Amino acid sequence: MSSIFSTSTSAFYDRATLDLKSLRTQAEKLQTQISSGNRLTTSSDDPLAASRLRALQRSDALGQVDVAAANRATSDLNLADSALTQFSNYIVRIKELATQAATGTLPDTQRAAIGSELGQIQKDLVNLANTRDSNGHALFGGDVAGDAYTVDATTGVTSYAGNGAAGELSLGDGQTVTRSLTGPEFIEFKDKAGNNTDLMSLVKNLADALKAGGPASQALASTSLDTLSNALDSVTTAQTVVGSRLTWIDMTVERQTAMAQTRASEQSDIGGTDTTEAVVRMQELATVLQASQASFAKLAGLSLFDVLR
Repeated sequence: MSSIFSTSTSAFYDRATLDLKSLRTQAEKLQTQISSGNRLTTSSDDPLAASRLRALQRSDALGQVDVAAANRATSDLNLADSALTQFSNYIVRIKELATQAATGTLPDTQRAAIGSELGQIQKDLVNLANTRDSNGHALFGGDVAGDAYTVDATTGVTSYAGNGAAGELSLGDGQTVTRSLTGPEFIEFKDKAGNNTDLMSLVKNLADALKAGGPASQALASTSLDTLSNALDSVTTAQTVVGSRLTWIDMTVERQTAMAQTRASEQSDIGGTDTTEAVVRMQELATVLQASQASFAKLAGLSLFDVLR
């Protein structure tokens, strides 16, 4: 008889302990959901929802990579646009100097002074053409790490040392953008006669001629004016290309932002905690837990003698 009584008492305590532990576990889980804002604490809570959340998180990670690439492309293209503006300013100044040098009454001494200024501008143009991108590589040299342009120490002739194409960066969903331009895309152009030439050679030849003096220097200054206009057109066209790429990146980033917001909303719908519902449920559990603890305490205090009285 005592064995049966002992077993029943043990079973009563075990069952009561399990019930109270289950209620506390549910309460703790709700508290975690409320504090973290996440409805799912483990994948087993809702396997399908957890799978969808993982897919959304992977998309978020890839989206962040695309945004980083877009930011780099934007940075490089802004650097290119700034450099092209400086190229334009230099060409305008070169045209002013060439116009002065083309004046018939100008003495050779003044033409030589103009030639010296053009020589300095030519060096500045080389330095500008060797502008570095956001990674420290040649901005206008394609994908080379070194300088885009080199100058022969003996002749002073400038040569392109880069490769044939600027690198492309992925913007996601199969979209790409070219992050810059190569030097030849805007530094090389057609002269007045329709022949291929480049800005570096044009300025160097004009500077050398003006330093040498004589009638030929005046003639070269005069004929270079139209060629310089072509050089300015080439740079202006390059700026238009850069501007269109920046616009394309802006549109792509806006789309990526909209998609990220959509994913965030879906993540909230799938895995987010309904705070109001969770708080109400928490209050219910607290009431049940309090009542269960009170009932357990009361029942645990009873004995067989209390029943027999």
